[in-house]
This record gives sequence, structure tokens and C-alpha cells, in this order.
Amino acid sequence: MGLKASLSKPFAKLAVKKVKKWAAKPLETQEKVLLSLIAAARNTAFGKDHGFQNVHNYEDFKNAVPVNDYEGLRSYADRVKQGEADVLWPGKPIYLSKTSGTTSGAKYIPITKESIPYHIQAARDAILHYIAETGNANFVNHKMIFLQGSPELDTSGPIPVGRLSGIVAHHVPGYLQRNRLPSLKTNIIDDWETKVDAICEETLKERMSLISGIPPWVQMYFEKLIEKSGKESIQDIFPDFSLFIYGGVNYEPYRQTMESLIGKRIDSIELYPASEGFIAYQDSQKEEGMLLLLNSGIFYEFIPAEEFGREDATRVSLAGVELNQNYVLILNTNAGLWGYNIGDTVRFTSLKPYRIVVSGRIKHFTSAFGEHVIAEEVEKAIAFAAQQTEIEVVEFHLAPQIESINGELPYHEWAIEFKEQGVNFDRFSNLLNTKMTELNSYYKDLLDGKMLQPLKVTPIAKDGFQNYMKSKGKLGGQNKLPRLANDRKIIEELV
Repeated sequence: MGLKASLSKPFAKLAVKKVKKWAAKPLETQEKVLLSLIAAARNTAFGKDHGFQNVHNYEDFKNAVPVNDYEGLRSYADRVKQGEADVLWPGKPIYLSKTSGTTSGAKYIPITKESIPYHIQAARDAILHYIAETGNANFVNHKMIFLQGSPELDTSGPIPVGRLSGIVAHHVPGYLQRNRLPSLKTNIIDDWETKVDAICEETLKERMSLISGIPPWVQMYFEKLIEKSGKESIQDIFPDFSLFIYGGVNYEPYRQTMESLIGKRIDSIELYPASEGFIAYQDSQKEEGMLLLLNSGIFYEFIPAEEFGREDATRVSLAGVELNQNYVLILNTNAGLWGYNIGDTVRFTSLKPYRIVVSGRIKHFTSAFGEHVIAEEVEKAIAFAAQQTEIEVVEFHLAPQIESINGELPYHEWAIEFKEQGVNFDRFSNLLNTKMTELNSYYKDLLDGKMLQPLKVTPIAKDGFQNYMKSKGKLGGQNKLPRLANDRKIIEELV
């Protein structure tokens, strides 16, 4: 065992001990975070406009601060972007993280000197929890790659602007820099396909042990590596590869294909980073869900997903959550986001400690017939069908076919790219449909009531999803394809 691996084990135990200390007092920890956020922002423009001087507890806070999205905070966000100080948080942000918007267009999320350390600390602690639990630390002695956006920043305005993963790359601790790939020269390549080619050339000769990124883009990297090397699997190229770290999308629909490419099953760690803050990470290989980070400058609120949008919607702190309920996640942060709807829905898998899974996006669901199918359901269903049939799925998208065609009942259409073209997917379709009826009772009722016919699978040509994302200028990086829709815009282009 190398020196770094030996030193990491006591360091890991110490980090886990610190986390357990605040995790053992979750409600007290969150109350302290809320009061410290209010105290810090009392004299900001937002704090003055919302009477923070009279906010002394959570009930006061709920009465003072409405639930917002980016559009609701835009008047403040625009002032921040123009370089005005003391608007949402004391002083000015040190960065603005540019993210793709929908109705709002591009969004510029503030990252402050208070919030940036938690992005680094959380990723580090996730790895240290893994080492403490498993005893596996050899991977720290070899090379690690983080597939991410370009670290180049736009400095033309008063505040540097970049993508989150690129911004974080500027703050990677020195002890990781020597082991870290790709090089800056490669990392700043803008075109994703050119960048992946360059990363392959850089890494083929290295002893890679840890690989991190969004699963579909890591999958593309693996396929390129195998093609360039002439090897049969990633384990033949990187025999030391033992840990995969991912975030952004659920890994399960990709697991079968990824393990086929790797040539073996390896351990993985799930992260939940966002421009708005680092929210959770997988702290155990044995327990379901990710540990909600309660001591990271974020005060969390939750609204039951089925109530979201109603004037009388329930809005609770951590003290009011229950297991197995889908909640819209609301953030209040030390970067100056207040009552902020991040757009994700989460479900608690444990309350001691508080662990969550991301169940979907509040705007990404299929409910053309009142069924309200969410991402968690479709991902479980397709993973089940793939496992039962041993058919590998590259990517998929679900949309409703509402209008009757030749007198047929409406149905859900699943556009699926299979790894092998021309497969017989009749059994796959039947298993997919059966699993969906188990997971969503409304869908089952619609089938039983002859309102819908069983789902239909439409195979997509090889690289169809990549080509679609490329046509939208969203190939690679942090970009993700919506899995669900209530219209046929995406599926019509795919088909």
C-alpha cells in the first residue's frame, strides 16, 4: 500500500467522526444554519426587503420569504450579475455559475467565498466515507479522471462566469493535482467529441484507478477507449480501475451497459452537487440513499410534490418530513438563494440519519392522462426489463401519444436506443409495461379502464441520442437529456 493510501485511512476516520457529530443532531444543526444565514444577510437588499430583522425562527421565515424560482429572484439576480454588492448575500459572489434555463433562459447562480469550500469538502468526504467503510484506499495512489466542463471562465463582466464543474476545478486541493487528469490543455477543449478523443489519448497510457462523471458521457469515453485501444474491456485497459463516482442522473439504467464495457462490477459513489450547493452524497455502500448535508451552509425546506403549486401547499423544514414521500426541494443558502425551488424532487429513505434519493424533476414527468409518471418509476422499470432480458439500453425518452391513430387507444411511447441493433424487444416491452403497472397505480388503472393501451417501444438508431444532443449544442459536460415529457417535441426529432 502506498503512502497516500496509508495516510488516507486515519484521515477518513476523522472526517467520518466529524460528520456523525452533526448528523446526530440534525434538527439542531439545521436551526443553527437557518439563524446564521438570516443574521449574515440581514443588511442585504433581500434581507431588508423581507424584514430579516424580525425573523427569529422558521415560522417567521416562512411568513417573510415566499417560495421562488430563478424568475422570482431575477430582479435581485440581475443586480448581482451587474456587480452590485450586498444584494442577496453580503459582498459580491466570487463566481457566477451559468446553467441552462427553460422559461428563464440562461441562469446565473451565485457562488460565494462562503459556499465554494463546501463543494470541495463534500466531494472529499464522500470518498473518505468510502475508504472508512470499505478499507479500500489503493485507488488514491494512481491516476484519477474527472470528466467535466471547461475550467475556462468568462471574465468580461464584473464577476467571473463559468460552468460549475469548471469553477470547482480551480479549487481542487494540491494533494490531488498530481494524480488528476485531464490536463488543463485538454480540459479547456470546447467541442465534446474532440475533447473525449484528447482525453483518451492522454489516459490510455496511464494507471487510472478512479473515474468520475455523468454516466452517459463516461459511457461515451469508455466506448472510445475500447475502439482506440483494440482491447475488449476497460479492465483490460485500466486494471487498477476500482471506483466510479457519478452524479447528475440515476446510474441504474446505465449499470448493465457500463459493467459490460468495464468487464466487471465495481464500487460506485453517488454525488448530488448542484450550482446552488452540494446537497448530498452516498455515505455508505450498504444503505440506500445519500446523506443530506445539514451543516453545509444550506437550510432545506420541503413541499409534498402532489401539493406543489397550490396556495395552501404544505411547506416544512426537516422536522416535518416523512419516509417515502416525494418532496419538492427548497433551498436557502450561503450564496444568497432564498426559498429557492431547485426543480428536483427527493424522497427520504432514512430519517436516522437523513438520507435521500433524487426521484425526479418537478417539471419532468408524464401526466397526459393524469398518471403522473416520474423519473424514479421509469428508471426502475427500464432497469428491471434490461436485467431480466439481458438487453443493454444506451438511453431512452418517454412521451405520450395522445391522439388516436387508426382508432387505437392512446399510449406511452418509449424511444429507446439499444446497444445491439435489431434486437427482439417484445419481451422487453411486456416486462417494461408490467413493471410500470406495479410502480404506478394510476397507470395501471388507465390500462384496466381501457383509457390507454400498453406502452410501445420505438427503437432509435445507433448514436441517435448523442446526435440529438449534439444538434442542440448540449453534447457532453453537465448536459442531461430529459427522460420524460408531456409533449412530443423531443421524441418526434428522435424518431
